[in-house]
Amino acid sequence: QVQLQESGPGLVKPSQTLSLTCTVSGGSITTSYYYWSWIRQPPGKGLEWMGAIAYDGSTYYSPSLKSHTSISRDTSKNQFSLQLSSVTPEDTAVYYCARASLDTYYSGSFPNLPLHEYDYWGQGTQVTVSS
Repeated sequence: QVQLQESGPGLVKPSQTLSLTCTVSGGSITTSYYYWSWIRQPPGKGLEWMGAIAYDGSTYYSPSLKSHTSISRDTSKNQFSLQLSSVTPEDTAVYYCARASLDTYYSGSFPNLPLHEYDYWGQGTQVTVSS
């Protein structure tokens, strides 16, 4: 089975960069047509898709977060990472990595997927932005 695990600091100061890594086992991040996403849930709010990296390395970002978000990968380690710069307390959330298994390549934008399209999830990691 595929397993995903988030890792990174649980506390980040305002204006700094939030960095998380998702380690994938049981499946390759380069296999088509898998898309590897970062999703977060602030306290008391719903899930928010942040961005994704595709099996071929293409990246996609939420328009509201694009200017502060970068997703990358290390195929040799079967990992993908999230960097969110200039964070504020509004970025406090549980952060998840998740896989979407689709049937085609998406150019330019990522579809608005229902939750059931994400077949594997990490357990989530709490990140608090506070001074």
